[in-house]
Formats: sequence, C-alpha cells, structure tokens
Amino acid sequence: MDISWIDPAHSDVADVASAVAVVEAARIIDCPHQLNSTVSDFVAGLRHGRDGDPAPTAVARNASGTVVAVFGVSMPTRDNTHLGDVFVTVDPASRRKGVGEQLFAAGVDRIRADGRTLVVAGCWSGSAGVPFAKSVGLDRASEDVMRRQDLTAVDHNRIADLVADARQHAREYELLRLRGAVPSQLLDAVARMTEAINDAPTDDLDLEDEAFSPDRIRAFEAAQEAYERRNYRLVARHRATGELAGHTMVGIAAQQPWQAWQLDTSVVRSHRGNRLGLLLKAEMLGWLRDSEPQLHRLDTWNAASNAHMIQINETLGYRVIAGKIGWQRRL
Repeated sequence: MDISWIDPAHSDVADVASAVAVVEAARIIDCPHQLNSTVSDFVAGLRHGRDGDPAPTAVARNASGTVVAVFGVSMPTRDNTHLGDVFVTVDPASRRKGVGEQLFAAGVDRIRADGRTLVVAGCWSGSAGVPFAKSVGLDRASEDVMRRQDLTAVDHNRIADLVADARQHAREYELLRLRGAVPSQLLDAVARMTEAINDAPTDDLDLEDEAFSPDRIRAFEAAQEAYERRNYRLVARHRATGELAGHTMVGIAAQQPWQAWQLDTSVVRSHRGNRLGLLLKAEMLGWLRDSEPQLHRLDTWNAASNAHMIQINETLGYRVIAGKIGWQRRL
C-alpha cells in the first residue's frame, strides 16, 4: 500500500480527481442522501478544513497504482490537543481486503507519535463503518442525528404564529441580521457568544470545550468563502445591556443553491428560557424565504440526546434522514 500525502497549496490534479472519485463512490453506497462530491469542495477542505485547521490528507494506492482510498488525520491545535481524528474512505470495490485496517493503523501511529492519547472517528449509522470501527477496537461514544427541512413545503403562516408567540417571551431582545463576514465592531462579542455551543451534549466522547477567538471566527469565514457558501447569521441582542445572547447560522452552497446547512444554533446560558432558540430558527426561515427563494432543503445535525433542540427542530418541520456514530479509543 502506497500512501501519498496531498500538498494543499500545490495539489496534484490526478490525486485530487482520484480522491473525489473514491469519496463519491463511497457516498453512493454509504450516504446517498448527501450532496455529490466536488473537486472544489475537496480542495477547499485540504486548504482550510472547517475553520483554518485542516487535516493532512492522503490517497492510498494498491500494487497496480490505482487509488483505492482517501485517508486523513485531524489533530486540533486550538483545543482538544489530547486527541486525533482518523478518517478513512475506501472505494466500495476495494473493501474487505484490509485496506481500511492498514490506513487506520497508520493514523493511530501518527496520533501516538504526536503524544496524543485518544483516537476518535465517526461513521454513518447502518454503514460498513460500524463493524469496521468495532474491528479496530473503537468504543461507541456518541450518536448524532441528521434532520432535513423541506423548504418548499414550509407553512409560513404557522411559522409566523410561532414567531409571534416566541416574541412575547423575548420582548427584551432584538434581532440582528448579519450576512457574510461579522462586522469588526461585533467580532469579539460574536466570539464570546459562539462559546455557548460548548453546552451542547457530546455524550461519552472525551472532549474539552472548544476555544473560540476573533481569529477563529475569521478563519471560519475564510473557509466558508473557499467552499463558495453564502452565510446568514441571525443574532439575538439583549436590549438593556447590548449583550449578544444567541445566534443561528445557515450556509448555502453557491454551486448547489437548492441546498442549505445549519451551521450553529446556540443561546448563552444566562439568556435561556426566553424562547430565543425557537425565535431565531423560525425567523431565519423567513429571511431565507425572502433572500434565497430557490432553496429546497435545509439540513441540521443534533446529538440524539439533545432533546431541547430536537423539539425545536421537529416543531419547525424537520424530519430524520440519517444518523452518525462517534467512536473513540484510548492509546
């Protein structure tokens, strides 16, 4: 097995094309509900990751020189520096030949060599990844659920009623619409507010709180630009103090403009109990209807144990599409 690491700045066209072909072949089998893979998204991931901390990524070739897998190891640098996340995608035509086990072992070696003590990984529920994770000694640690909203079927009269009711409980707050990059004068406050996501359940995963800073917010924005996504952020601000109390974010694929993703919804602990989560997400639907009328669907993820946010999503009309399992193993 030959492993070739891809240079993010000067990626080989053939390596990238082969990697995307493998990812797409796996998507059709493992998660056909997902959007198809694209070269531009793959390259953006190589260079930016989610928010400026990308994972080194490689292609693996068999003895005949054919790329049969994509492999990477993410080792966070801002927080959670005790762990590494291994991802392995094997072409379905080359599975059950030991390829995944070899690559996973190489990832564990890389994590251990960096002095880290935990390996984590994830896979789709019901996919071949489940028996694979068990075979390499991983323990099940979390469950996330993907829900989708059909934006062509939203009852906006009903949503307006939900907004009116929520506003009665949130009279002390005003909503700010931020499209694209966060204005400089709000950057520090947005970074502090974003830390509220750390209260979301992570089940048994051995995770530390994520550290957010203005630089990380800007790195996230740069990554979204590289992915060619239009971002909408709706913020609740406390009228009396000016404190940012919570937000919801949605990203839209410029090249696949019928698709939107929920990026974050969180409310600062001291401001909870005012229906802000429901208000923010319901108001976002109205904003998207007016600004992005071509949208067909909006996808979101929650921990299966996050009963509060799940109730909000189902009230708004989201329906379960798929699940993912998080795994971990101490080294």
